[in-house]
Amino acid sequence: MASAATHVSFLPPVLTFLSAAVIGVPIFRLIGQSAVLGYLVAGVVIGPFGFSLIAEPETAASVAELGVVLLLFIVGLELQISRLVSMRRDIFGLGTAQLLVCTAVLAGIGFLFGLKPSAAFVIGIALALSATAVALQLLEERGDLGTPYGGRAFAVLLFQDISVVAILALMPLFASTGGVGGDGWLVSALQSTGTVGAAILAVVLVGRYGLNPFFGLLAASGAREVMTAAALLVVLGTAMLMEHVGLSMAMGAFLAGVLLAESNFRHQLEADIEPFRGMLLGLFFMSVGMSIDGGLLKAEWPWLLGATAGAILIKVGLVAALFRLFGSTWLDAVRGGAILAPAGEFAFVLLPVGGELGLIDGPSGRFAIALAALTMLVGPVAAKALDSALARRRGEPDLAPDTVENTEARVLVVGFGRFGQILTQVLLAEGISVTVIDKDVEQIRSASRFGFRIFYGDGTRLDVLRAAGIGRAELLCVCVDEPESALKIVDIVHEEFASVRTYVRAYDRMHAVELMNRDVDFQLRETVDSALGFGRATLEGLGVAPQAAAAVAEDVRKRDVARLVLQQAGALPDAATWMRGAAQIKPEPLTEPQRPSRALNAETRDIIGTKAREAAAHTLEARDLPSDA
Repeated sequence: MASAATHVSFLPPVLTFLSAAVIGVPIFRLIGQSAVLGYLVAGVVIGPFGFSLIAEPETAASVAELGVVLLLFIVGLELQISRLVSMRRDIFGLGTAQLLVCTAVLAGIGFLFGLKPSAAFVIGIALALSATAVALQLLEERGDLGTPYGGRAFAVLLFQDISVVAILALMPLFASTGGVGGDGWLVSALQSTGTVGAAILAVVLVGRYGLNPFFGLLAASGAREVMTAAALLVVLGTAMLMEHVGLSMAMGAFLAGVLLAESNFRHQLEADIEPFRGMLLGLFFMSVGMSIDGGLLKAEWPWLLGATAGAILIKVGLVAALFRLFGSTWLDAVRGGAILAPAGEFAFVLLPVGGELGLIDGPSGRFAIALAALTMLVGPVAAKALDSALARRRGEPDLAPDTVENTEARVLVVGFGRFGQILTQVLLAEGISVTVIDKDVEQIRSASRFGFRIFYGDGTRLDVLRAAGIGRAELLCVCVDEPESALKIVDIVHEEFASVRTYVRAYDRMHAVELMNRDVDFQLRETVDSALGFGRATLEGLGVAPQAAAAVAEDVRKRDVARLVLQQAGALPDAATWMRGAAQIKPEPLTEPQRPSRALNAETRDIIGTKAREAAAHTLEARDLPSDA
């Protein structure tokens, strides 16, 4: 067992990080800035050039790198082939142009200011990348992800994420082959390349043929926490394998994400990983803030401020020109350039790697890291100020290009049992896009023939609903079997996604009243229509004309709805009793019976007699109670 001193030495850094996060991030969110800025500033405050609350920032940075690993896994999960095809022009055309042009210009400026070519090239790439977390946060806050400039900005970010994986994969490979001199360098390079290729092939084969059955087996066990452990095992295991053969851990995590991108378990895995990714990525940003050289900032602040302003202006101008070249209006082009102006998260990964490889000297690396951090601090503020200035001049909206929004479903269906299957048949016949969530593996397999977006997950979890895209859905259909689960889903959606309409399958009359009390947009008891149709058919079988039978069924429906409304309002005795805590609403005839019920055997007479005596006793008790008057 660890000693008390060990616990004491372990807890203060953890408490420091948590305190800095819960204080810094809400402050920046309250003033309308990104959470990333809060983490960065919190890192500066607790770092060696602030209050020096963390003695060894390097230790935190090594753990925080796992946040980048999990971020790349999430990026891989989002990278479906269908999305690449629909956005191919903006991703591979605009994205490639942005990265090449910005890298060339920024690297050229660095070379003119005295950097050696290798350092200028690495710093140019690092500054050419954009902050994915900051950009997407700003787009979501504005609701502009589905606009033309938002779609193109997302495409550029997606290409940058793909490119970062390639860059991170190649830099360690160059390091492992570049140090071998003499005639053996070719043999060593071929050996390294062969090892890397074999590792990637092994990961692809295992992911292609093993991961889906593996997660299916775990899902069938019903142990949700094991799914989380399995997701971390796959991500971190693949990352460690890639690091072992000379590539980056990020490359392994990205591969694992891509291999699971088409899996039915994708949303559940994303929801399970998200809390770890968020916390570790926040720790990563704080470690970046702690790495800012305060002495350098004090000594070189004119150069740093000038370089920050210059880098932002250059990127805004270049990206705006490229957006314009690819068909955006000037207003949208400038807004897109401002969104992509801050340096990206991976600048803080590429620059240290370049330093370790000897491509960048120490002073240049520290200056570049401080510059990237300052662009992340200043860039979002400048983007918001520019957006406010352009708001009055905003032109007519263009037709949006294919973006992430086009891949989202209009209807989210939770539960794919008998009820949900019939519902989706109707939606399928009309060509409505649907996403189905179910936690039953067999139902997932059954749904795979419908052509819907189908994902394994627990629909009562907020993170699963959010990952499935409920915030962008028009309507939610709750078709689960359990009444309590349906009520929980309704409560979550009404609290977190008030604009989403809720259509809910009611289990029985009591459940319907509870749903009506929660102001759902539509509820239907699962047996009403089938029982009324069955009754109408029975009347027709007894010789009643079809029109008359249909009229009787419709009259019963109207009476039933009227009674349900009265029961919800507590205007009927049985409803009032139920509202005071009784177990259920008792069924009552909607039409006055023509004769009293008759028991046809002794057992039935005993049951009816007991019920009659209980009813009489309740009536006498009610008469003996004093009136309110």
